[in-house]
Order: sequence, then structure tokens, then C-alpha cells
Amino acid sequence: MQTTTTSPAIPTVPAVVREPAGGPTMRAIVLDRFGGLDVLINTEIPKPLPKPGEVVIRVKGFGINHAEMHMRRGEWAEAAEVSGIECVGIVDACPGGEFPVGAKVAALMGGLGRTINGSYAEYTRVRAENVALIETDLPWHLLAALPETYATAWTCLFRNLNIVAGQTLVIRGATSSFGQAAVKLAVDAGAQVIATTRNRERFGLLEGLGVDRAELEVRDLAAHIAEAKHVDAVLDLVGNSTILDSLTMLRRGGTACLAGWLGGLDPIADFNPLLQMSSGVNLTFFGSFVFGTEGFPLSDVPLQEIAAKVRDGRLDAAPSHVFSFDQIREAHRVMEAGEAGGKMVVVVD
Repeated sequence: MQTTTTSPAIPTVPAVVREPAGGPTMRAIVLDRFGGLDVLINTEIPKPLPKPGEVVIRVKGFGINHAEMHMRRGEWAEAAEVSGIECVGIVDACPGGEFPVGAKVAALMGGLGRTINGSYAEYTRVRAENVALIETDLPWHLLAALPETYATAWTCLFRNLNIVAGQTLVIRGATSSFGQAAVKLAVDAGAQVIATTRNRERFGLLEGLGVDRAELEVRDLAAHIAEAKHVDAVLDLVGNSTILDSLTMLRRGGTACLAGWLGGLDPIADFNPLLQMSSGVNLTFFGSFVFGTEGFPLSDVPLQEIAAKVRDGRLDAAPSHVFSFDQIREAHRVMEAGEAGGKMVVVVD
């Protein structure tokens, strides 16, 4: 997941975010402790009450993310009782009037699953700043694949890297769900994409997505590609173990964006820009946890336009797996085993 750069302190128990007892209840997947798949418990808890400045959403679907695996294991400093960092659904209540009741919306970040109860539930409540209208006729399983993955990929490509048609872009870790979304958006924008994977058998997948070339992911990739020193941009999802090499392959004025940690969370050892960076290249970072904060409004991301491209067949956002609410443990098992093959979603009946 692309939302932290260091190994944080391990908490002792999930943060309990309870509503007053006695009111309406809802189904939710809760964590009563940290550990394996068995800590994901399907139970009933109070439905969240509407508050000014927040939106109560009837959850119709949500994506499965590595962040939630780390939360389940207790590997991040923040974890709420109900996990889930994104969802799509219908506005159930909005005291401030920011969104009409009944509207289709997407929600992501804003503390979901970390400091406030998240989307592994029939209803969730989130800050209005972390909600976006997304009116579309797409079925929920397609819509659920978009919010966090595509919002992050779009921001990395078109805000941090400023990709334009004809540029040469290297995407490292391209067969992850985030990587595949970035490939699709970059190809649609007319970039010449070189995509990497650790598994040569997945070259066909990347070529099917429209990349110019697939490369085997190695830590010294810059020494193996003919475009070295002529690359316009690198989106590095492997992380700290490869980012210095990514900087090496850039042309003067080129930019590398660090936005994922598929290679692990260990920090860069003894980083010295004077000795390890070429003059004139740029290093940037993006973490999706900033969505909804000052300077990073969710309205900046064209989720409506992305949904329209999916509808029109320009982008294929079909999830690799679709699970029911009762299959949450199997969803985590597939994610943990590295068997996802793309974005996985849960549809809530």
C-alpha cells in the first residue's frame, strides 16, 4: 500500500469507535485483536449517527487494500475496530447538506479504518471533504474498484509527474492493482510505458494493457534498459529498495515519484543525495492519506471522468475478484497469499 514510509510502532488493540447503544444496528466486520484471518469477525454494531460536516454512507461496495492487511496484523500505529479505507455507496444522511440524500458517492481516506470506523460495514461515516459525487450507471462491483486505486494513480501521474502524451514513463511494480491502474491511465493519456514485474510470466498481462515493453524487475534496472538517462518519469511502486536506481535512469529534468512499497518498508540506508543523485533530476512522493486535506482536495481527482471512461470501454477497471460481505476472510487470504492478480472488491448486499 502507498501510504507510509517507515515501520511504525505496533499498537496493542484496535481503536474502538462505538456509537451509543440502543439505536439502529448494522452488520460490520470488526477486529477485536490483531492477528490472522480469524480476527475478522462478522457481527452487529450500532449504526453511525449523522454529525455536521460528515456524511453517513450506505456502503454498496469497497476495495480490498494491503493497508487493511497491515492494520489486521497490528503493523501500523493506527487501526480502528472496523477496517476499510474506501467505499462506494449511497448517501444515507448529510446534516450539513454537502451531498443530497440518495446520491451515489465514493469515499476514501480521511481516517477511515484508522482513526474512525471504516468501510467494512453496511454503513460508514466520513468527513464530507473525503466524499465525492460519482453519478454513473456502472454496477457496484466496477465502481468499487475505482476510488483509492485510481485516485492515487491519477494524482501520481498527472500531478506529481505531470505526464503528457509521448513521454517515456517507467512503472515499477506494474502488475499490482495500483500499478495496473497507473498503466491503464498512462496508456490512455498517450505515454510510452515501460512496465516491470518480478514474474516473466506476467509480461503478457502487461502487454495486453498496452505497454510499449515489459521488463523484468531488478534492483539495477537502469543498467538493463536502453532508455537509461532518457526516461522522462518513473512511478516507483517497489519502493525504498529501488528508488535510487529509478533516479539513475532519468534524463535531466526528469522526475521519479515514490508511491508504493511492494519491496518492503525498510528505509533507504545512508541516503546521501550528493553521492547518490544525479544533478537536475527530481524526487517526489505521494501518499493517499492526504486526500481531503488542505492542498489535496478530493475534487481535484476526476473520478466522474474516470468512471465515464470505464463505461465507454476506454478503461478496463474490472476487478480480479468479487467477494460477498461474508467472504472477507477469503479476500484477505487471497491478498496475503499474493494471489489477487489485480484489484479485489467486496459487494455489500
